[in-house]
Amino acid sequence: MRIIPAVDVMDHQVVQLVGGVPGSQQITMPDPLSVAEMWISKGAEYLHLVDLDAAFGKEGNIPVFTRIIKECGVPAEIGGGIRSTGTVDELIAAGADRVVVGTKAVKEPEWLISIADRHPGRIVLSLDTKGGRIAIKGWQESAAMTVEEMFDLIRDVPLAGVLNTNVDVEGQRKGIDERQAREFIAGCPCPVIASGGVTSKRDADILADAGAESAVVGLALYTEVVRPWEWETPWRA
Repeated sequence: MRIIPAVDVMDHQVVQLVGGVPGSQQITMPDPLSVAEMWISKGAEYLHLVDLDAAFGKEGNIPVFTRIIKECGVPAEIGGGIRSTGTVDELIAAGADRVVVGTKAVKEPEWLISIADRHPGRIVLSLDTKGGRIAIKGWQESAAMTVEEMFDLIRDVPLAGVLNTNVDVEGQRKGIDERQAREFIAGCPCPVIASGGVTSKRDADILADAGAESAVVGLALYTEVVRPWEWETPWRA
């Protein structure tokens, strides 16, 4: 299982929020490109880029992300506030390996099916969960559809995977919710990218054992609580 560093951008800076709450950032770094280059210099083979500005309805960071893709030389997936076919097309044309769609995909499943058919194997569905419900609009609202209903809907859709961020443990340095992670991975019909709460090699090993394709790690990397570049198999669990 691959470990992927998160580069979350808000107000055009890299931040790490607690539970997705604006103003809760514990890390602020001014230059997203230099942050991406830092992780690559430590051996990261993949990047997870998140446009928090777009997710909260502000001016987005697509020019910054396309520059990272072009200059950093490793594949990247991009998500956050992506709600149009044109934006997906633009990001893939700019070199994004995968595009992560959430709110619009959950609220308009027919659009999700359409965009996955348009770019088979390149679209990741973000199913963030909070209190067992699907969280949308930057984790500010709960969706009407349940997790199980969404699993049924995507069973035959050509997605690259499903990203599950457990908002209940995100950024809190308390570790993963093992039960939630195992149940989600076991029930999901697509490869799962896990996110939220990874604070140790043991957390990563549990997710690997549960069958996660990869794990996105944020605050624990930035505070060096987790140091995957020092593992026996760097950036792998």
